[in-house]
Amino acid sequence: MPKAKGKSRRQKYSYNLNRKRLYRSARRRAAPRIACSHIRHAWDPTKSVAQNLAEMGLAEDPNKAVPIPKKKLLGMEVESAGQKQGKKIVRKPYVVNEMEYEASLPEKKSNTLSRDLIDYVRYMIQNHGENYKEMARDEKNYYQDTPKQIKRKINVYKNFYPEEYKDFIQSLKQEKMDVQ
Repeated sequence: MPKAKGKSRRQKYSYNLNRKRLYRSARRRAAPRIACSHIRHAWDPTKSVAQNLAEMGLAEDPNKAVPIPKKKLLGMEVESAGQKQGKKIVRKPYVVNEMEYEASLPEKKSNTLSRDLIDYVRYMIQNHGENYKEMARDEKNYYQDTPKQIKRKINVYKNFYPEEYKDFIQSLKQEKMDVQ
């Protein structure tokens, strides 16, 4: 089957096309992408970004909101421009309150290990204890981990599931006591 005509031909660069202007105009037309749901719900598309943020009590420019104090010049303080401005009216204070509440919530631990890795670590500890060289020679060491790699995996398991690890070690001690 023959090839399509245009595919084998080299693409030519158009020097006459102003890509900066195209990119700028596309950015200007697009609505701002808002990540926070609280801001998105309170946003008024008829107003500018500065007006929307001012109504919510948020800063458009962090450099103006929290000015860096200028050094003392010859014993006199120079007042910054941010201090001269009057207080702005916040019409939507609930946005900031909701964001502060959300930020104060404790973070969920999303770190989990795969069931296979947990079973692998438990098997190695159960059969070899703390002998990492013996673990490296075990037939279940499919990925041919070195003793240091196995030790690292066991430490990760200890850090992610400390209570489960303690219970597992205690159950192993109980088994040894029952055998003797």
